[in-house]
Amino acid sequence: MLVLGRSHIEALLDMDALIDALGPAMADLTAGSASAPDRVAATVPERQGFVAAMPGYVPSAGALASKLVSLFPHNAGSPLPTHQAVIVVFDPATGEPVAFLDGTAITSARTAACSALSARLLARTDSTTLAVLGTGVQARSHAGAICRVRPIRQIRIAGRDPAKAAALAGELSSVLDADVRSVPTYAEALDGADIAAATTHAFEPVIRRPWLSPGVHVISVGFNPDGREVDDATVAEALVCVETRQAALAPFPAGSNDLLMPMRDGVITAGHVHAELGELVSGSKPGRTAPDQITLYKSVGVAVQDAVAAALVVAAAREKSVGEEIALG
Repeated sequence: MLVLGRSHIEALLDMDALIDALGPAMADLTAGSASAPDRVAATVPERQGFVAAMPGYVPSAGALASKLVSLFPHNAGSPLPTHQAVIVVFDPATGEPVAFLDGTAITSARTAACSALSARLLARTDSTTLAVLGTGVQARSHAGAICRVRPIRQIRIAGRDPAKAAALAGELSSVLDADVRSVPTYAEALDGADIAAATTHAFEPVIRRPWLSPGVHVISVGFNPDGREVDDATVAEALVCVETRQAALAPFPAGSNDLLMPMRDGVITAGHVHAELGELVSGSKPGRTAPDQITLYKSVGVAVQDAVAAALVVAAAREKSVGEEIALG
């Protein structure tokens, strides 16, 4: 079995290749040829945490893998990330386990890559201003990924901790060809933004309709079992797209409170979800139909994303003879 650590993943995973590979994978998932059952989780109530299992199979990519991921929100502000994971890759022909990977870096990369895919499909082509809400791992990865699909010239970062927002702005300024600055409030970050990426553990919405400009593409990837990132008014007005309706509208730990709460309160129905990403990729559903239309991609994370990313990493590692081989038997 090939063993790859986080530094290997970060060196081997090509973000452009991942964004490109996720399009066909999401189309396969919508078509039913890929398999990704709803995740299941064992909860740790005293820490508000859980460990979830996420198996996925994408035949067109030759990808079969399962991820174990923990979410422990109290790690925020500590040396440990809130999300930590491992991934086991299997041979799709025999079921043999062939690789064991750090899944933390892959989770960060694949989430941002699918958000970038949503921006490619839904954001205006002339989008130049990006608001990033949050200051953690996902905030960093989303800034980099979205800059690969749209001509971003200015990035505004806002979070609960102004010092962390300033630090992230400084870090990104050195690696991205954009004017990156921190701002004091979410409203200020969102004012005039063409794309907004919410990457928080917020209890109360950080995306509010009065703060949004016409034509913005909103991305929401944050998760809080007791809260949400996007307010009712934004969800009700936006063209809403998801990875799959089944995953987005499933109960905890799979689904999205951003959609389930307004459904519970009668603000929207399940039919308000316009499209899955795979439907946009295949062309069976239209995307944006007007420059001033607000679009919303609500991500909950599905296992085909991990499987595709892991397959790309393992292929690159084999090609470059990177990693450590261990015998299980």
